[in-house]
Amino acid sequence: MKKVEISVYGAEVLCPSCVNLPSAKETYEWLDAALKRKFNNQPFHITYIDIDKPQYEEEKQEFVQKILDDEYFYPLVVIEGRVVGEGSPRLKTIYEEMERYGYVGQ
Repeated sequence: MKKVEISVYGAEVLCPSCVNLPSAKETYEWLDAALKRKFNNQPFHITYIDIDKPQYEEEKQEFVQKILDDEYFYPLVVIEGRVVGEGSPRLKTIYEEMERYGYVGQ
């Protein structure tokens, strides 16, 4: 099984349309805990990416720029380069994407 890379993009400031939603950092922490429970003992790598800081990987910088250009809302959840959630990401959709990579829910 490939160790899947999950990126959660966001900023300290809540997005204008996300007033009653958790912050991007809180979404990252919630998602990390939920995935560890669901896919216990199955390796994956999850990273929080602050869109207000420069990124040195081209793909990550492209996603940051798209958020800054209002093509995506944050928090933006990307698994292996594929957008699976934005604004208010759905856990079910993220679980389904993980299962596509061979992860098995507990």
